[in-house]
Amino acid sequence: MHPILARAHELKAKTIGWRRDLHTNPELGFQEVRTAGLVAAELERLGYSVTRGVGKTGVVGLLQGGKPGPCVLLRFDMDALPLQEESGAEYSSVNAGVMHACGHDGHVAIGLTAAALLTELQPTLNGTIKLVFQPAEEGLGGAAAMIQDGVLNEPTPLAALGLHLWNEHPVGWAAVTPGPFMAGADMFKVKITGKGGHGAMPHLTFDPVLAAAQVITALQSITARNVSPFESAVVSVTQIKAGTSFNIIPAEVELAGTVRTFKPEIHDLVQARMRNLVESVSLGMGCQGEIQFVEYTPPVVNAPEITRLVQQALQQVAPEIQVNSDELSSVSEDMALFLEKVPGCFFFIGSGVADATKRFGHHHPKFDIDEEVLPLAAAIITQAAINVMRATS
Repeated sequence: MHPILARAHELKAKTIGWRRDLHTNPELGFQEVRTAGLVAAELERLGYSVTRGVGKTGVVGLLQGGKPGPCVLLRFDMDALPLQEESGAEYSSVNAGVMHACGHDGHVAIGLTAAALLTELQPTLNGTIKLVFQPAEEGLGGAAAMIQDGVLNEPTPLAALGLHLWNEHPVGWAAVTPGPFMAGADMFKVKITGKGGHGAMPHLTFDPVLAAAQVITALQSITARNVSPFESAVVSVTQIKAGTSFNIIPAEVELAGTVRTFKPEIHDLVQARMRNLVESVSLGMGCQGEIQFVEYTPPVVNAPEITRLVQQALQQVAPEIQVNSDELSSVSEDMALFLEKVPGCFFFIGSGVADATKRFGHHHPKFDIDEEVLPLAAAIITQAAINVMRATS
């Protein structure tokens, strides 16, 4: 067994203990006070120079290696979701309506285990390790807040690494894709204004409900007829708000949803077509349509050379692991904001239980992971950091 993986397995009980403690006591974005306190205390115990309160509740730990070299950033997110847990696990959440349903409790435990492994390897490290425990990844702007607070300064990292447990596949699988890997996400809001009236006399109205139905159908044509079949995009209308009574045609309808794209040119194409369709289809139904976009995160784009070093780390630590090098995900991740400014690699590690009938996906109230992934993931990201430091020294 690879020596770093062997040591990670020796720490496995502690790693699982951290993960279960965090799972029992989840905290929402920018409220991770207990979580951040646990992280900071453990990093200080290990000898890291610790800064608290970065991006409100984020924690940063610095470890200077025994040899000169670059700074490499390792990022782990900490927040839970507003969801009532139904997993039935003995370590289920005690906080009503809050649950670690995306694996961030595992990410923190992996990060703390990697911190311990790197401390033991400190004399041999070429450069500086910067551990970033990020709040509020779940659409609340945690990465942006940490960057605003200067997390990429003093020292400035030469490379950034991160991982996500991935329950769609069992332990023994990984996705390490060079180039575009996860989609950028935009939110959109549509307002369609018509002329309301009595439901029994629709001919005296300009019905925005009917117009909204046509707009929704038209929007689905974009990915089918405007985006090349060799490219990817998602347009999903997820909210419809209209009306106050069964016999009143309202004067206004509001729609909302999300757009996912991987490339700037596809992003611009989809937005332009959406704007055109909302306005023209609404107009054709006697209504006025307006659309607004809010960009949440850009795509996650992995630097090819650093991705190669991560792939190498997987082969070193677990040569039997199945590595997918062309996986794409339409899910978004604000690790993208770090990778916009610092070249790096973000990758998936399979964390689902072997029995697919008992495996629940991310953001599901019965979500849970196979904890065998924890030492494996910690060893892989530790070896990846070492590979990057050596290659860039």
